[in-house]
Amino acid sequence: MSRPHLAPLAQATGLALLLAHAAAQAQHVHTADTDGGDAPTAAPCACPAPAATTPMAGAAEASQPDTAMHGAMDHAAMGHAAHAPTMQDTPAAEHADAMSHAHMDHATKDHAAAPASQVDHSHRAHHAHDGMHHDGMDHAMPTAPAPTATATATACQCPASADTSLPREPIPPITDADRAAAFPVLRDHGMAHGAARTGYLLVDRLEGWDNAHGSGQAWEARGWYGGDIDRLWLRSDGEREGGRTTASSLELAYGRAISPWWDMLIGARQTFAPGRARTSAAFGVQGMAPYKFEVSALLYVGEGGHANLHLEGEYDVLLTNRLILQPRLEAELAARDDPAHRTGSGLTTVEGGLRLRYEVTRRFAPYVGVEHVRSVGDTADLRRAENQAVRETRWVAGLRLWF
Repeated sequence: MSRPHLAPLAQATGLALLLAHAAAQAQHVHTADTDGGDAPTAAPCACPAPAATTPMAGAAEASQPDTAMHGAMDHAAMGHAAHAPTMQDTPAAEHADAMSHAHMDHATKDHAAAPASQVDHSHRAHHAHDGMHHDGMDHAMPTAPAPTATATATACQCPASADTSLPREPIPPITDADRAAAFPVLRDHGMAHGAARTGYLLVDRLEGWDNAHGSGQAWEARGWYGGDIDRLWLRSDGEREGGRTTASSLELAYGRAISPWWDMLIGARQTFAPGRARTSAAFGVQGMAPYKFEVSALLYVGEGGHANLHLEGEYDVLLTNRLILQPRLEAELAARDDPAHRTGSGLTTVEGGLRLRYEVTRRFAPYVGVEHVRSVGDTADLRRAENQAVRETRWVAGLRLWF
């Protein structure tokens, strides 16, 4: 065959090989895109190395990002073997259209300096394509951003770093000796009583009264002097009616505290009345019952075996801090009849009162109230026999003060 006829044949053969190469390259690109989009490959689980042990790791990875990705690509699967060694001059535009440069980094190429028409591909063997310099190409497939070190360590269950480890010296457990040292048993402290001596005087009633039969006055006072345990008590009460004293008494007793709220009393009592004076021994207790009821129970034993029991109780109801309502109840019992004092055996008299006071100061308080007195039993019979009233109601007004 003549040389002029070989040129068209060579050109036809080269064109056929070029088309075959383009088809293989397109198939390769399509396969890579399909595999990368449909089934992304999971990143291998690898715990990040401590920053202190690999100081140059970041610099090495930053200097060769494309080389590492390029080494992972399989160039053997590309259809470079289909290129014929006898390939001659081919227009640069056709060769550029046939080759797939989708994965090349053209940002680093200066195409303006070397036009496509001046590139000579006639003497390049495509079977030597593996020797091409790919350092400037970006063959990496588009993938998701690499997981951070924290996410990788969490997903892979990596061991904790030295920064998050437990203290080097663990806290020792608390023992019974530690608890005993922290909470010692407190000693039983007894009550401490001072040696100071003080005094107190309360005028509980200094009042005038009025009833249907007339008017009169009454008083009741008590005081003490001493310490916290031992005290000397002084008590006095009495009434006046029609300008003369009808009854009065004076008590002197020794009191000793038997509890924080109760005192035991022992002493003597002297009653004063026209023609009815009497001296009696006094025994009893007084103090504050639960719920702040002030109570007293005193037994008086006089001459001839006459014995009387006097019971008394009162309570302060605070309507305000200064306005106080005080109910009061008294009862008298006798062991035997005493005609000289116009009393019979058993319950002799009952007295109830209600007083409302206003404390101008804690030491001074005026009050008003009402009081009812009634004789019962044999005492009532004796009073009727002498034409005396068995019951009476009194309206009272007076002062309460203490020093």
